[in-house]
Amino acid sequence: MKKIVLASNNKHKIKEFNEILDNVEILTLNDIEFFDEIEETGTIFLENALIKASTISKYLSDKNLDYDVIADDSGLCCEALNGAPGIYSARYAGEHGDSKANREKLINDLKGKDKTAYFNCTIVLYHIDETYEYKEGKTYGKIIEEELGDTSFGYDCIFLSDDLGKTFGEVSSEEKNSVSHRARALEQIKKLL
Repeated sequence: MKKIVLASNNKHKIKEFNEILDNVEILTLNDIEFFDEIEETGTIFLENALIKASTISKYLSDKNLDYDVIADDSGLCCEALNGAPGIYSARYAGEHGDSKANREKLINDLKGKDKTAYFNCTIVLYHIDETYEYKEGKTYGKIIEEELGDTSFGYDCIFLSDDLGKTFGEVSSEEKNSVSHRARALEQIKKLL
């Protein structure tokens, strides 16, 4: 089975990638002993995904490891906020990864505004020869003020999916993977592998 390096140690992301990309063996950053922080300085999802992928590809090359790299950048985009929080979704309220604070800030920022939103995911497949391909996936819904379901991951519990009629926090991983932004991008990437 082909091995590919996922430029992430995020356990939710690793789980999703493993569930959808069943045609490859996924190695994580821990598996390749990469422990540095990668600074995401891009202004759009594709730039951040490329920064992660190219950084890991160079690291692998320096270690004489011949693996393709897959990296993504994703976030929640709200129409009424000109696409915010967007690439800043994980640190919208300031501190990276404080999901509760991020949700509270978003709900507050959307008071009296249109709640239409979508999750966007851009995935880069970065090859050993430094060429790359990328795919994008989106899933639409609206932001609600009540947290429903599992509150442990990002904006899932306040994102009411148009496709499912429930929040992502209320559904199983199988249900989410059938319509999520990451799943839609990954299904396209899967065809390239």
